[in-house]
Amino acid sequence: MKNRLLIALTGLTLLTTQPLIAGGDIAAGETKSAVCMACHGPAGISVNPEWPNLAGQHVQYITKQLNNFKAKERHNDLMSPMADPLSEEDIADLAAYYSSQKISQPQKVEAEAAELGEALYRGGDTAAGIAACAGCHGPAGEGNPQAKFPRVAGQQAAYIALQLKAFRGGARTNDTGSMMRNVTIRMTDAEIDAVSKYIAGLN
Repeated sequence: MKNRLLIALTGLTLLTTQPLIAGGDIAAGETKSAVCMACHGPAGISVNPEWPNLAGQHVQYITKQLNNFKAKERHNDLMSPMADPLSEEDIADLAAYYSSQKISQPQKVEAEAAELGEALYRGGDTAAGIAACAGCHGPAGEGNPQAKFPRVAGQQAAYIALQLKAFRGGARTNDTGSMMRNVTIRMTDAEIDAVSKYIAGLN
């Protein structure tokens, strides 16, 4: 009788416990995301092509970026004040919620941009000293959660281009070991445009 009661209670606990991802509570994160929706959309798909999609992004990367904004290691006029009041629990819950959402569908890419963008993404440009994007972000743009390299597939081309140019110009400096700055400093506007469009088309 005791064993049956224990099993029943255990099952009830599993049914009533909210899902957790890396310490964050998805349901709590959904509630807390209400203030984020104006920019990042109701499920993490941004309504503005210059703002990032958060749906399907890795917990580790979202956590790092929110902490960077909070610590003034990354600055954005809109995001910096939003991150200031967030607690560790808030950040964990938001990261858990957004990482659990459905990833954006890939965008269509014109042939010319796709050809140059794919060449740079997959092979880089040895002569110019441009490393292949796939080395860190993976052949399909899935990223590397443990290294905090973001998932780039599913992002919008305009946002990717803005971030690459921000790294290139030194406006964004929260890349570990200056990796992104060292790559983008060697890229032209045309190369950034092409690789951004190619990334946006990754599935």
